[in-house]
Amino acid sequence: MCYLFIMPGTRQLLRREITYASAKEEEVNILHQLGYYKKQIEFFSHLNNHQEWIKNTVAHHFNLYSSDVCHVSDIEDWLHGSFNVCIPITINTRSVKRLILRLPLPYRVGEDFMPGNGDEKVRCEAGTYAWLQENCPDVPIPELYGFGLSTGETFTCFENLPLLHQWIQSIRYRAFSWLGLPTPSRYVPRLTKTEHTVHSGYLLLEYIEPSRGSMLSNTWTDSQHDINLRTNLFHSLSRILLRISQIPLPRIGSFIIDHKGFLVLANRPLSIEIQQLENEQIPTGIQREYTYSTVDSYVADILTMHDNRFRHQPNAVNNLGDCVFQLSSLSAMRTVSKSFFQREFRRGPFVFSLTDIHQSNIFVDTDWNVTCLVDLEWACSLPIEIIRPPYWFTNMGVDELVSTEYDKVRMEFMDALIAEEKPIAALKKHNPPLLSDVMSRTWAAGTFWYTLALSSPSGLFTIFKQHIRPLFCTEYVEEFNLIMPYLWETNVERIASRKISDKKEYDRRLQQEFETELE
Repeated sequence: MCYLFIMPGTRQLLRREITYASAKEEEVNILHQLGYYKKQIEFFSHLNNHQEWIKNTVAHHFNLYSSDVCHVSDIEDWLHGSFNVCIPITINTRSVKRLILRLPLPYRVGEDFMPGNGDEKVRCEAGTYAWLQENCPDVPIPELYGFGLSTGETFTCFENLPLLHQWIQSIRYRAFSWLGLPTPSRYVPRLTKTEHTVHSGYLLLEYIEPSRGSMLSNTWTDSQHDINLRTNLFHSLSRILLRISQIPLPRIGSFIIDHKGFLVLANRPLSIEIQQLENEQIPTGIQREYTYSTVDSYVADILTMHDNRFRHQPNAVNNLGDCVFQLSSLSAMRTVSKSFFQREFRRGPFVFSLTDIHQSNIFVDTDWNVTCLVDLEWACSLPIEIIRPPYWFTNMGVDELVSTEYDKVRMEFMDALIAEEKPIAALKKHNPPLLSDVMSRTWAAGTFWYTLALSSPSGLFTIFKQHIRPLFCTEYVEEFNLIMPYLWETNVERIASRKISDKKEYDRRLQQEFETELE
């Protein structure tokens, strides 16, 4: 019996096929991503096999007499992005109501490496809905009808509770308010008789009907150069940005709804980068209960997170030259950090930020006025100097932006922001920093690029090379790369040697994954 090893043409990723030749050139950990497709099939099949649980969950949150009035859409009609699956559900009572059951994908949020990450994501997103509903009711978002955790805990919005429960909650709310104590959120802990067979957190959300608008991504490519549409969009986004930034927050972190139904700023500032790295079994060093009272303590931990990516990603470097370049960049990012943040803002203001606003998360009407913002994951309280215009204005990735081209569109956005901020500033009795002034200063000082680099583990190095290093060092680049790696940590030669070995082992395992054993 003999065996022949050959290279098959492709392997399946979540959204595309990939060849070995392409896989070995990728900077991300393809070896880890090769397992996603099978896990997606298993998870979707698991959900599809528990449609009764889905219907019972909806009936629980809507106080329905029977789950039979709920219809779960066919699996072919489910919507899924990089981190969630959305299951359309219809309630057929006197009037038809459509909903979305949104669940985090456990194989994309680091649930195996950091148990509880899925629940953390759900609690933070529910906290965002609750905070916006309470503080910025004019910001257009879907209704959140309820949510649940993998532990079986469920929370239902006040309006959907049985009348007796509403009455009890109203008395409770008034009593806390009368005593001068923090009052509960709209989301009330509620026992359910349904066995939680899916073992996943979820959000039960309003379905955005076509009459309310369509995704900006549907028309962005064809109409982005229409000055009237773009002006409407920029003014709409500016009003939303200004509205949510007017409320100063005490620290850096994410809002969650705690086990008793209170809205609290008590979670780490959860970002897409944190859960992406933890999903690849890279420790970020940022514990779930961490919040920050100063800008520099937060930035220091984000830089440590980038260091940990270098340490633990098996294909973090391609060769010795790449290793030297990355270590130089990481060392310098830590060295120059204080140059980009003003001391007067060290302890605030901290403001709420929707960090995942892109074209598919923005619903607009035909004139590009924003009608709804969806997918409110990764929102958190951040330093005001980290607030930036969206990077996607010129259709480039974070590490592909051309400063001169981006600045043209950025100035358009800033004109809209300044115009929208003027009447707000005129009504203020005190003089907090104007958001437009802060954003103009961060662009002029290069803070825009520094904070953009912090937000991208893969893009940091290109951004540093093209936009940050030239602010300090335009000459002696060779000497820079010779010296700076030694300031990253002691025994840097040993570290570099280990990373080269890691890459060789990664390449060996990747090739092995693409080999097919034939008899």
